[in-house]
Amino acid sequence: MKKVHESSPNRVTLLKSSFFTFLLITAFYLASCTSPSKRLGDFKVLPSVQQYEIKGVSDLKYDDVSSYFLADGTELPVTGEMLKGIEPAKKQGSADIVLSVDSSLNLKPEGYQLEINKKQITITGKDKTGLFYGLVTLNQMMEDSKDQDVNLPICSVTDYPLLAYRAVHLDMKHHREKKEYYYKLIDRLASYKINAIIAEVEDKLKYVRQPEVGSADALTIEEWQKLSDYAWERNIEISPLVQGLGHASFILKHDKYKDLRDDPKSDWAFSPLDPRTYKVQFDLYLDAIEATPHGKYLHVGGDEVHTTGRNSGKSPLELQLIWLDKVSKFAAEHGRTPIFWDDMPLKNAGVYRSTYDRRFTKEQVDSIWAKNEHNLTKFIDMFPRNCIYMRWNYSNPETYGNLKAMDWFVSHGFKVIGATAAQTRWVLMPQNESNIKSIRSFALSSIKSGLNGLLLTLWDDDSPHFELYWRGILAFAEDTWAGDRRSVNEVKTAYRQRMFGYAASADKYAFIDLLENPVRYWKDILVKKGKRRNNLVSMKDAEANGIIDLPDPKQKGEWTKEYSRRLKIAHDMLKVCDTVSVRIEETKKHAVRNLYALDVYDQVNELVKFTYGALVALENYDSPAKGVTEEEALKKVKALPDEFKKVRAEFEEVYSKTRILNKPAYYILDQDHHSHSANQTISFDWQFIAEILFMDKLEKMPEFNSK
Repeated sequence: MKKVHESSPNRVTLLKSSFFTFLLITAFYLASCTSPSKRLGDFKVLPSVQQYEIKGVSDLKYDDVSSYFLADGTELPVTGEMLKGIEPAKKQGSADIVLSVDSSLNLKPEGYQLEINKKQITITGKDKTGLFYGLVTLNQMMEDSKDQDVNLPICSVTDYPLLAYRAVHLDMKHHREKKEYYYKLIDRLASYKINAIIAEVEDKLKYVRQPEVGSADALTIEEWQKLSDYAWERNIEISPLVQGLGHASFILKHDKYKDLRDDPKSDWAFSPLDPRTYKVQFDLYLDAIEATPHGKYLHVGGDEVHTTGRNSGKSPLELQLIWLDKVSKFAAEHGRTPIFWDDMPLKNAGVYRSTYDRRFTKEQVDSIWAKNEHNLTKFIDMFPRNCIYMRWNYSNPETYGNLKAMDWFVSHGFKVIGATAAQTRWVLMPQNESNIKSIRSFALSSIKSGLNGLLLTLWDDDSPHFELYWRGILAFAEDTWAGDRRSVNEVKTAYRQRMFGYAASADKYAFIDLLENPVRYWKDILVKKGKRRNNLVSMKDAEANGIIDLPDPKQKGEWTKEYSRRLKIAHDMLKVCDTVSVRIEETKKHAVRNLYALDVYDQVNELVKFTYGALVALENYDSPAKGVTEEEALKKVKALPDEFKKVRAEFEEVYSKTRILNKPAYYILDQDHHSHSANQTISFDWQFIAEILFMDKLEKMPEFNSK
């Protein structure tokens, strides 16, 4: 938590100010004067609070807070883990916490004031949600008190969010978590003041009106309702995303719906002019709405699709707007506000590239819009007015063209919400520093533009474990609530403190960024040039599938020369993996919570380390190092399949604690138009497909089977 006197847009100046220094010295002085055992701890609340003034050290430690008093008319919110089991006090003066709601507070909705005095804590919420978030902040401070064995500070906090809608995308298209894990996710999201989930349910809802669509492992409507109720109690509103016009393979792959395809050969898109399309889509919408009773929105998708209406002669933009008009009216009739990905109207109008290509100058962007804007405006009356147009940009939200597109919608009276990402098409784990800089850019531009909120997408296309998303989620929580208060490095430190505890927060325990390069190169290290790991499964066998060649014993050393660049990468990445292993183990020694996330990271590291080690083993066979015989090198190569089985078994054991690894028996895979890794096999083979094919190829080597 920043120890600053009051809110200010200039964070750096505040931190360097003489007043701040005086305040900090005074706080330490007060602590030391009060008692030799009392000291000021390092409290890192995330997201940062708007105003925070330290006045000393209280007499209260985390375990001294055991009772509460409610002002008249105030209901006790969900209290959080550190306050679980607190009991009501008969009198206000004897309570450790005094809770109230005062709508007259000059704060934004969801705001609160928190005061910690010498012996008592008071939290006053602007509304019921504000009171809940005051308790969230107190919970984090109590965690820090426990972790550091320090008393809570005497302090004054005034806090409120800068963006009203702070939503996280839960993408379930390719796998399902165990049901209890979803409840844990909700608890953790609420603890960082996330207040909404857009659940892309695809076939993970057991539809009643169109039962063929739901997967055998889908959650029932009743199970979704219970999850929604649980989230609502923690100020999280769940709204569904049911893909409509395009991304419809989970529906159109079934024989029953094939005649609704826009292109009979493709399961990608519905025909927008067939009335039966809407019968199916509306049935799915109705089930999804019933499953999420507290949701305000119905996200209808609509991205990445080009339809002809079966050669109707209508333009793709006109066809999409016909579809959007119908589904938007349906949403309104059922009390939901529709949300729509906005990329295709921009693409069909010829301005889309300007929204993300940072190479375009301002003049070039203006020229593109001047030339093509009429392609949008001529259909302006067909754009639904009740729809929210979601401007998604995952890597370059600060580009002039992206801001111009958002302004076009706003200037024409349409509602806009942005969408950023903490996971796109990265394999094994999010990369690009969890996309923190892009998340911040979009959050700050949304705040500056006065937009209502922001969505953090977490795509399941290549299906990393959800535990690896949390750093990006916490960065999103920080920026959408508090704005530009922490540097990127400060966010990373706060993430470690909140996730694992104070003792594991120092830079010497940081390992996530180090792991990025090993994972990045791992993706295609076993694949021939021009091939991609997530396309391999469509190949027939190891000889044809693009897996790299193996050493020829008759041409010793040639393989090493041919793959010298890959081998250098393998050696370099093994060194990095060793450093990551050490840091993860050190973090585990000091972590006091969320050790499971560290286990998941550990398995990612072990998998990529195995693959690099396999290449080095082949190098030693092809070009034996000094003192190593060919027989010894071959023995290590022959041991690789058994070693892989062990690595895979440990990986699956850890992942399966929260995830259902295999799709149900008889699950129908769709046509996989975008080559999603997680959509390649019914079993969990897809995660290891290059290694599996590599081992198959290895075991066919004549010398492999020699005695």
